[in-house]
Amino acid sequence: MGGWAIAVHGGAGVDPNLPLQRQEEAKQLLTRVLNLGISALRSNLSAIDVVELVVRELETDPLFNSGRGSALTEKGTVEMEASIMDGPKRRCGAVSGLTTVKNPISLARLVMDKSPHSYLAFNGAEDFARQQGVEVLDNEYFITADNVGMLKLAKEANTILFDYRIPSGYETCGAAVESPMKMNGLPMSVYAPETVGCVVVDREGRCAAATSTGGLMNKMIGRIGDSPLIGAGTYACNLAGVSCTGEGEAIIRGTLAREVSAVMEYKGLGLQEAVDFVIKNRLDEGYAGLIAVSSKGEVAYGFNCNGMFRGCASEDGFMEVGIWE
Repeated sequence: MGGWAIAVHGGAGVDPNLPLQRQEEAKQLLTRVLNLGISALRSNLSAIDVVELVVRELETDPLFNSGRGSALTEKGTVEMEASIMDGPKRRCGAVSGLTTVKNPISLARLVMDKSPHSYLAFNGAEDFARQQGVEVLDNEYFITADNVGMLKLAKEANTILFDYRIPSGYETCGAAVESPMKMNGLPMSVYAPETVGCVVVDREGRCAAATSTGGLMNKMIGRIGDSPLIGAGTYACNLAGVSCTGEGEAIIRGTLAREVSAVMEYKGLGLQEAVDFVIKNRLDEGYAGLIAVSSKGEVAYGFNCNGMFRGCASEDGFMEVGIWE
């Protein structure tokens, strides 16, 4: 075994004009949760426990798009989704359409551990949450003033806000903006939040992955993205753990997370080679990023857009927190 390794992300596709203060806040949060995971791994917590712990912390902070601070639907409400997967036996749990559950990732874990199913959604997931006694809050808890403002802008432009809207001439995970005129006055420097995720391999070589999101700003009621879909937004097996972020529909079509471990298994690629291959060859015209760990203690990431909020570390002393290439 190569020792433990961990990676976290807070979304891919970053406005190059994102204010420095917002960049610093993001890096501070990523550093904090990365250190939380490192401390847990040094205490010999299992990979599946660490990914849940880290994503819970990200869901509680409103900076990124999960839990409190989730993107808003077309009706101004929050519908959250999450998934978690334990590599050794490919056990998994997923939830969608949550409106009151404080930590969706923990409900996904309970679906995996305490139900006969792999995926619960909407009223069924909410009922299960109450049966399990998890903390629930009014929908208003999850709504932030920033996101109310972004929803207003999205409605004025008659569009869905994908991850980060940026000036003309740049590419973004979700959409390329050809001309600001086409956006009916929507400011291209508006900050929009994104998905969070964590992947871990522990000292026993066990891989796990977890992903959580509020989805797209101004999305249709009932829309389900890649984050709760095992094999698309999240995947873990005996070889690797993967969490994706970006244009959900492209990630779903490419079964992106599963593809990383598949090309490792069937093509014999190493972890970073597999990540690079999948980002280059499985997204078609979509934009996304992902983080990954291998059972050998390796950590890797990749993206095909402007940037990705990420942090990673390994037992050999390597640690990195960054946004850009």
